[in-house]
Amino acid sequence: MSSHTPPRLGMLTPSSNTCLEPETYALLQGASAATAHFARVPVTRIALDGDSDAQFAFGPMLEAARQLADAEVDVIAWNGTSGSWLGPDRDRALTRAITEATGIPATTSTLALLDACAAYGVTRLGLALPYTPDVCERIVKTYADEGIECDLAEPFGVDDNEAFARIPAADVSAQIERAARNAVHAVAVVCTNVHGAQQAAPLEQKLGLPVFDSVTATLWKALDLAGVAPALPGRGDLMRSGSLRARIGETLTGLLAATGADRTTFRVDLPEHALHVDITAGEALRPGVRAIRRDASLDQRRLNTVEWLEAHRTPLIQPHFEAEPHPPEALVDVYGVRAQMLAPVETGGAMTGWISVHSLRERDWTDTDTAALAAAVTRIRTAL
Repeated sequence: MSSHTPPRLGMLTPSSNTCLEPETYALLQGASAATAHFARVPVTRIALDGDSDAQFAFGPMLEAARQLADAEVDVIAWNGTSGSWLGPDRDRALTRAITEATGIPATTSTLALLDACAAYGVTRLGLALPYTPDVCERIVKTYADEGIECDLAEPFGVDDNEAFARIPAADVSAQIERAARNAVHAVAVVCTNVHGAQQAAPLEQKLGLPVFDSVTATLWKALDLAGVAPALPGRGDLMRSGSLRARIGETLTGLLAATGADRTTFRVDLPEHALHVDITAGEALRPGVRAIRRDASLDQRRLNTVEWLEAHRTPLIQPHFEAEPHPPEALVDVYGVRAQMLAPVETGGAMTGWISVHSLRERDWTDTDTAALAAAVTRIRTAL
């Protein structure tokens, strides 16, 4: 990776796209986080046929990627959502091919959207799409294969890629609102030639949900890969908090593997990132274990175990729940927890939050387990 500052982001752009360049520049304006540089590849029509699929062959993309490499960019992103109907494995293969050809880390819009869903624990996603119904249904299936159930707002039914950018902003906003129904965890605008980026922040406030615009998601992931870890206000929650949430998720997943536990969570009070301890900031689960992520039924700071953490500021190691402090009944009766480790996370002398490690059976926690917990605390404090 080159040493220039700020980082340079290389974007492979559909040739008929008129949205993503101005939207990307607008998102970066005033931030000094990075500069964006574009190369175009021929894409004019979106359909489920051989001619349309041929537009996304690797050859032209690799040629354009090599041209971006001449500019010594730090990341290369395919800023198109074709992987959402052709399959993310195709995009994963493309990113590997780009990196092999250029030595530069790579991502795509679809992979960025999937990473955003992972960072926010989204398993039910509202879709706002411009495409024809058959393409939209293929996208629903693609995301279902990735473990994300989708609720599809009525699509605009367009197949001309250039025309996507001419869909009025008011219509895009209305479609996002329709996609936010039926208890979805977030909404995604899946097309980098639809002007959804500027709608995200105000709609998030109105809907109480994250809105993942494809242009914004691609920029977020490119910045993250470049080591910027953006925390930019006013550009939607993903640009403000997505990288923090991703680091939390990665830490919890590692802790789950290191301890062989059934669930790990992190709760934190961080108003600038719209995080509050009553809803987890992150969760990792073993297969088949019930998620606790969105359960806000308890006043977490008033729990016996959390008050103990606040008073002692040291890990609470519980191989069983025979001794005080006792956990809330719901943790045992509803979620089946029989043993746990809790560790406070302090910033500025205050207990900002805590990590929980849950076991569905009684167990003696080992020195290896407690060491993994301590390492996770350090990683999350660094991320905060």
